[in-house]
Amino acid sequence: QVRLTESGGTLVQAGGSLRLSCEASGLTFSKFAVGWFRQNPGKSREYVALISGNGDTTYYSASVEGRFSVSRDGAKNMAYLQMNSLKPEDTATYSCAASWLWTVDADDYDHWGQGTQVTVSS
Repeated sequence: QVRLTESGGTLVQAGGSLRLSCEASGLTFSKFAVGWFRQNPGKSREYVALISGNGDTTYYSASVEGRFSVSRDGAKNMAYLQMNSLKPEDTATYSCAASWLWTVDADDYDHWGQGTQVTVSS
């Protein structure tokens, strides 16, 4: 059974930092690109960052580039999202997802975690 589990979300002040973790099991993690997405109630899901299966390639949305950094540890089946200089508009539920494809389209992701809440106070 494939499982992705996020952790690390919490309440943080604007300007602060957080690192989210995504632990994978039940799949050959290195074969999958990992995407981080975020969503607020009543709004569509927004991609945040992508990382390739081998970790060599990353891609960021314009809203987070320069502030967020995505990485992964193949030996531990983990992916991470380092978030710096957080802004109130970064508040959302953050989810990691795995896909065979290199894509920002959430519909192309086969496996999803349950999400972790990040709240940035002003």
